[in-house]
Amino acid sequence: MTSADGGSWARASDWYGTGWGAGAKAGVGRGMGAGMARPERTIRCMPTTREEVRFRAGEITLAGTLVLPERVETERLPWALLLPSWLPRTRDGSWDRERHPSWFAPDRDSLGLLARLADALAERGVASLRYDPRGCGTSDGTWEASDLFARIDDARDAIGAMRSRRELDLRRTAIAANGEGALLALSIAIGDPAIGAVGLIGPPARSFRDVLRRGASYRALTGTDRQHPVVRGLDRLAEELIERVERHEREMTIVVAGKEVTLNLAGWEQAFHTPVVALATMLHRNVVIAHGTRDAWADADESRLLEEVLRLAGNEPVLQLVEGGDHDLAEASEALDAFADALSARIEARELPPVLVAIEAMNAPTLDSGA
Repeated sequence: MTSADGGSWARASDWYGTGWGAGAKAGVGRGMGAGMARPERTIRCMPTTREEVRFRAGEITLAGTLVLPERVETERLPWALLLPSWLPRTRDGSWDRERHPSWFAPDRDSLGLLARLADALAERGVASLRYDPRGCGTSDGTWEASDLFARIDDARDAIGAMRSRRELDLRRTAIAANGEGALLALSIAIGDPAIGAVGLIGPPARSFRDVLRRGASYRALTGTDRQHPVVRGLDRLAEELIERVERHEREMTIVVAGKEVTLNLAGWEQAFHTPVVALATMLHRNVVIAHGTRDAWADADESRLLEEVLRLAGNEPVLQLVEGGDHDLAEASEALDAFADALSARIEARELPPVLVAIEAMNAPTLDSGA
C-alpha cells in the first residue's frame, strides 16, 4: 500500500538495507523529573465508538479496531497506534488463539493489554488504532514467514491509512508498543516528524539475542508462560535458533504441539542486529516507559538502560517501574492508568511537513461533512 501522503515514505528495507535498542501506587522507579511537570488531566468517562477497519499493507490486507471517544463534530482527536509484542498476538495484545490455537494454552478470559490501553486512552480523550499483525487474527499473511522490516512497513501503512480520517488530528499522534514492538515504534518515530510521543511497555533495550537468552533462562526457572507449547519449544531451542541465525540460515523448523512449524529466520536476524538502545540514540521525542519488575520476557533493567540512553540523547523520558507487574501488566490497572495519564499528557502538537499539511487541509472536518 502506498501511504496516505502519496508514497513519500520508503519501505523499511530501503532505509536500513539488508544488514544488520509518575504513577503513584503503580510502583514508579523514576517519575517526572524537574522541568517535566505537566498539568493534570481530567479523565472523561465518555461514550466511545469502536469501528472495524481494514487497510492495505503491501500485498496483503490487515484488520483492526479504531476506537473513537465522543467528540464535537468539528473536533480532531489526538490518537495513538498500538503495537503488540513479538510472538503471534491479536490486535488486543492477547496470544493469537484464533490462527494459532495449538500454540497457546486455553485463555483465562482476560482482556489483552492493548484493548485495556485503548480503553484507558479513550477515557482521556485519545483515539487509538490497533490491528491484528500479519498472520494473526483476521489479518492476511503468515506470521511464521514475516520479518521485522515487513512488520515495520505494516505499522507505517496503518498510520498512512489513518491520515485520511477526519476525526484524527495529524499533528497529535503517538505510538505505544508492548515488548519487542518497541523496535517498530522507534523505527517509525525516528523518521516520521508527525509522531509526537512514544509509549513503551516492557521494552527490550539490548539485542533480541541477549533478551531471548535471558528470558528463556528466567522462564525455565520460574515456569512463567511455559504452559504455552510455542514458548516451551522456543525456549528449549533458543541456543540452536541463535546459532542458526548467526550462520545466516534462512529457515528453522521447530515442533509445536506435535506439528512442524518453519520459521523465517530473517526476522530474527534483523531483530538481533537492531537493538532498541541503538535506535534510542536517534530519537528526540516525548517518551513514557512502563515496566513490570516480574516481566518474564524483558528484565526491568532493559528499561533502566533505555531511559539512561534516551536522557543522554537529550530527551526527558518518564520511567514507571511497576512492582510485581508482568509483561502485559495484567492485574495492574492502576499502573496502566498512570501510563495512559503520562502518555496522553505528552501527545503534543507537531509541525507537519508540507505533504501532511495538504492532507490535513483536504480532510478538515466541517459541520456538514458527516464526520
